Amino acid sequence: MSDVTINQPIGTPTWIDLGVPDGEGLGRARAFYRALFGWEYEERSAATGPFTLCLLRGLPVAALRPRCVADLDGESWWHVYLATDDCDATAERITAAGGTLLAPPAEAAGLARTAVVEDTAGGRFGLWQGRSLPGCRLVNEPGALLRNDLVCPAPGPARRFYGTVFGFTLDGNQDLPDADFTFLRRPDGHEIGGIFGDPDAPAARWQTLFEVAGTDELAERAVAAGGAADDPTDTPYGRMAEITDPFGTRFSVGTRLAA
Repeated sequence: MSDVTINQPIGTPTWIDLGVPDGEGLGRARAFYRALFGWEYEERSAATGPFTLCLLRGLPVAALRPRCVADLDGESWWHVYLATDDCDATAERITAAGGTLLAPPAEAAGLARTAVVEDTAGGRFGLWQGRSLPGCRLVNEPGALLRNDLVCPAPGPARRFYGTVFGFTLDGNQDLPDADFTFLRRPDGHEIGGIFGDPDAPAARWQTLFEVAGTDELAERAVAAGGAADDPTDTPYGRMAEITDPFGTRFSVGTRLAA
């Protein structure tokens, strides 16, 4: 487990949020994710409107917000924000590399300076320059963010884009010899995620994996709370399952292999 107290190096997945429908959507989302992860909630407000911080052991690990420009045609998924020490300068590098600025840099309730962008493969993500909040305060423990990977039908442009903007290097994965997968590593060698090439993927999407204490039991809780769950499967890295929340948001949960 990790308690994050300082801003992460540039390019590190550092924050996540989920856009939910207005009206009763926020209440349903709170109930569902409380049932899954035991989250508590704190209401906040920004220039763009109210939002909800999701708390684990009293510390922010994610946010729920009304749907906005980051959401495609009502489609729902967890959005990842990559750390930056200069949101404005990173946004400029993104457009220079062929990416698209969807929401310009702006202050977010004193928590961070943020922007929403799209890479050259169509994958959307945010930038997070921490102010009072460095990002997810807890990671790599049950109920918190564990990993993000980009899945896209044509991975070549995305791999070039992230190398250009963030200085990532790319390495193959011997554990998945049949997959079109490359690790993304920061200049210091730390792995921050990866890129999967999947010709059958409908679009490029950053995907989110939460750590849980027991994948099978979590899948059962998701169904009981009004969501859906695929059958859990064993992988080289742990036991995984894909979950769908009541709004159609798909994400993964996993129990890591014992050391």
